[in-house]
Amino acid sequence: MITTRTFSDRADAGRQLVQMLPESLKDDDPLILALPRGGVPVAAEIAAAWGLPLDVLVVRKVGVPGAEELAMGAIAGGGVKVLDEALIARLGLSEDEVEAVVERELSELRRREGLYRGARPALELTGRTVILVDDGIATGSTMMAAISLLRSQCAGRIVVAAPVSAPDTADLLRKKADEVFIVLEPEYFRAVGRWYRDFSETSDGQVRSLLGV
Repeated sequence: MITTRTFSDRADAGRQLVQMLPESLKDDDPLILALPRGGVPVAAEIAAAWGLPLDVLVVRKVGVPGAEELAMGAIAGGGVKVLDEALIARLGLSEDEVEAVVERELSELRRREGLYRGARPALELTGRTVILVDDGIATGSTMMAAISLLRSQCAGRIVVAAPVSAPDTADLLRKKADEVFIVLEPEYFRAVGRWYRDFSETSDGQVRSLLGV
């Protein structure tokens, strides 16, 4: 079936997403963690609707050299690195080429952590229910890295929430997270931005404003 539904913008997507989430999740006093930058305005709608604080989990996509939009993996804090070894082998990339991209993204990850989290204390994740939010999921590499980080920090229940996802990626995430909530899983996915009428880039300033930094 061909899906034609779209979101007007990320805030609209967040409002539609929160309607999917079971109210019982609030009983767990969850941490609402957005993947910046695009996930922040989506997650802000959930935080506002449920009266919960909003924070971020900074994860960086590791793009293929020369085709940066194609993810070959992702990194997160705490030394978490998730790589698509099959894709890397198929493209014939050397270890040095991959590590050069990882180092560059690690520098940006550190910059964003300082910019978005400021003087906030480190996240206390042990045993906590966490709702991970992004504006859409294509390959799932950044979300997988985020889940790996949360597992390494002994988080309790991990819930993935996004307005739109490629169906095969959503199926993969259902094997890794405890629960997954997706508004749209279109058969002809192509790209996240296709499902938004306004998919303009979220700025650092917007992120900081929504986080109250």
